[in-house]
Amino acid sequence: MIAIVQALVLSFGCVCLLMPAYLRLLRHSGFGKRVRREFGPDWHIVKEGTPTMGGLLLVVVVLALSLLLDAVDASTYAILLALLGVSLVGAFDDWLNARTGIGISARQKLLWQIGVSIISAVYIQQHFAFASLVVPLVGEVPIAPILWITVAVVAIVATSNGVNLTDGLDGLSGGTMVFAWISYMVIALLNAPGQLNVAIICALIAGALVGFLWFNIHPASVIIGDTGALGFGAALAVTGLVTGHILLLPLIGIIFVVETGSVILQVASVKLTGRRIFLFTPIHHHFERLGWAETQITFRFWVIGAIGGILGIVVFLATRGVGA
Repeated sequence: MIAIVQALVLSFGCVCLLMPAYLRLLRHSGFGKRVRREFGPDWHIVKEGTPTMGGLLLVVVVLALSLLLDAVDASTYAILLALLGVSLVGAFDDWLNARTGIGISARQKLLWQIGVSIISAVYIQQHFAFASLVVPLVGEVPIAPILWITVAVVAIVATSNGVNLTDGLDGLSGGTMVFAWISYMVIALLNAPGQLNVAIICALIAGALVGFLWFNIHPASVIIGDTGALGFGAALAVTGLVTGHILLLPLIGIIFVVETGSVILQVASVKLTGRRIFLFTPIHHHFERLGWAETQITFRFWVIGAIGGILGIVVFLATRGVGA
């Protein structure tokens, strides 16, 4: 527990101390958010110019402290690889958005995510020789390696994009991610055998995100950007894979599922019937159109995310009891 608390405090402190100087650098370099009205309500134009790419500082802090605390091993290597690999394409997207107002194409972004996901999935499957999936409340179910890799790739890409879709309101993605990372931190600690280094990485990321929220709470002084949203989303899925409890992710990351699901349903409905289900998607914009304040939506989504995380831990414990 000392190592976990140390990781949380160190990452939180580093982000809080370094962020003011980093914000000055972003402003001086012209890394301000360009708001595209087709992706959000008109009143979000007030966010134009808010420094973006805040996630880059978090990634650097997490990687540096992982080395400092000697928390890099075969398990955490895959998590950090996914974090770094997907954050790179996110950083390029943020840079391009700040310079031109248009980021890289969705297809290019997806291809990069799939590439990193395949590398991560193959590495994890071969290193841990996973030949089964832990089904919640059931236990281990045998699965062919190629099917396991397929599930892993889909999970990584889906979670990365799900977190990115959630990143539309001040504090929304950062806060919901904190609960998800803490949930997997607990699971890693209680796993058999325990995965202390995985738990330390989860603590580092959770602490860094809390530090980021200090500056991202409404009205936000900085935006995490694709650098952080895509990278930490991918790393979260890899953490689920490494712990062996990836099928708990839809519950632990319930907000990311709902946000992604709202977009999928909206697109399908428009194409099939010509009608919209929601006033605007992702769904947090729907509630904005209904008149909810930005802070109301954020805090209520945090509550749902926290409940999802708690339920995820409860289901993990119940599933472990079934397999005992």
